[in-house]
Amino acid sequence: MATQPLSAPNPGTPLKRDWGTAVQALRRLLANGDDTVQVFRIMRALNADASQKNYCKLIATGQGGRLAYERVELSKRFSDRAWLDALPAGSVGAAYRAFLDRTGFSAQGLADISMADLKPDNAMIAHPYAWFGRRERDVHDIWHTLTGYTAEEHLGELCLVAFSYAQTGGLGWGAIGLAGALKSLRVTGGTAVLKAVWEGYRHGKRAHWLAGEDYEALLAEPLDAARRRLNIAEPVLYHRAQAELRARGTQAI
Repeated sequence: MATQPLSAPNPGTPLKRDWGTAVQALRRLLANGDDTVQVFRIMRALNADASQKNYCKLIATGQGGRLAYERVELSKRFSDRAWLDALPAGSVGAAYRAFLDRTGFSAQGLADISMADLKPDNAMIAHPYAWFGRRERDVHDIWHTLTGYTAEEHLGELCLVAFSYAQTGGLGWGAIGLAGALKSLRVTGGTAVLKAVWEGYRHGKRAHWLAGEDYEALLAEPLDAARRRLNIAEPVLYHRAQAELRARGTQAI
């Protein structure tokens, strides 16, 4: 089967799934959970028409047409520190700002990692589906903030991956979540991680569709109110697994 090269832009038609690339990248990711480049290789290899479907879903929503028309590049918006600093205390944006300060991460840094395999002229394709794919990438750390799944540990990433699969239908997210959860059975000798990942998926299914949000407005909302409005539940099993792993002095994968 012919496969879509990593450097090729989204042509406006569903991309072929490249299982060989996905399996190779998944093995590397499981060997080193901090190798974020592999995550984006898996996404490009397996997500196929997820961006197309979700873009069409976006423009069918009440405010989606406006968001698609404006085509804000969220990596640039989220990298505007003056704008972030002006967001009120207790807001989603304030929690995200604290997340950036705590981790040293940045929206532009994540964008740069995602484009590590791309030719320079293919990094910012001017196509609606490609823009939506970048939007999904750029809200990842906002979803960490909203869900409470921390990014500084593999468990938090696994749970958010499962949440993201439920939200987007992207098979790449599902593959990472399933493989990581199964590996955790061997690494930890227990089922706490598996249960927490499954909880992440269930919470993603129950929550409102986050990709359709106006993120510039959302970041100004009080964090607790935003979680209630979006139906994002408290991750009880995640916190339980966190405590268990901490007591054992181990990681999820």
